[in-house]
Amino acid sequence: MAKRATIPARPGSNEPPKIIVKKIYEAEHGHHGGAWKVAYADFVTAMMAFFLLMWLLGATTEKQRKSIADYFSPTLVETKREGAGSNGLLGGSSLMDKDDYPFKAAQTGTRALTVPLNAQGGPQAGGGSTKLRDEDMKNFSTLKQRLARQFASDARLRKAAKHVRFVPTRDGLRIDMIDSHDYSMFALGTTVLNPEAAELIQTVASAVGGMPNQVSIRGHTDSIPYGDPRAMNNWMLSSGRAEATRRKLAIGGLVERRFDRIEGVADRDPYNPKDLADPRNRRVSITLLYRGVRS
Repeated sequence: MAKRATIPARPGSNEPPKIIVKKIYEAEHGHHGGAWKVAYADFVTAMMAFFLLMWLLGATTEKQRKSIADYFSPTLVETKREGAGSNGLLGGSSLMDKDDYPFKAAQTGTRALTVPLNAQGGPQAGGGSTKLRDEDMKNFSTLKQRLARQFASDARLRKAAKHVRFVPTRDGLRIDMIDSHDYSMFALGTTVLNPEAAELIQTVASAVGGMPNQVSIRGHTDSIPYGDPRAMNNWMLSSGRAEATRRKLAIGGLVERRFDRIEGVADRDPYNPKDLADPRNRRVSITLLYRGVRS
């Protein structure tokens, strides 16, 4: 665009009037309405994220989803940073992990506490190799049958043998020798074994003497207290009875290195938790441990 202006000459001068031409250039305007492209790009990104989320929900287990969520939760960093592989996306687990043990936020148990003894799909309870465990279980079964025959064939042991229980546990085979209202392994309130119980323990020592398994002994009492607990109490009594049992096993042939743990728990682990004064709570437990397991 051009604009023309004329400046007249000064009066009395012979100069012609001046003509000024002013050219104005206007820039071309672009297309309007480009904001919708940004909104569309945001929408496409959101849809991609949504479909990725749907795929993850369908392709992962609950445990894996929990691990992914924990990875993005800063409150769990401190509790997991010491574990091997804990800084990974799944907290050390693998998407191909064959151990499909469930994990929920509200559960209190762990695999070591809640998986049954004979469960399949992961390491067996108690540790040690499967081959050794199978051998131990076979040996424990043979031992149980052997002792049962010995008890039945000896008239002096029959009464005491009625109070013997064989209990398979996650740690090994536990042999419980339990009191009753008309029978006690030890003289009342002492660590002195009665003759039948002493012979019974020696029979057990002879039967397990050639086995490779470690032995754990635990003494138990009922809740009946002593007059002066400072002089004698159920903790001391249960520990003393466990030690008296160990000595009798040692006399019967068990070498010192076979003993893994000797302990007394007073009335804290009762046979009958509904009646802490029940005489059956008075007992001694001898446990033959699976090889590779410590009590």
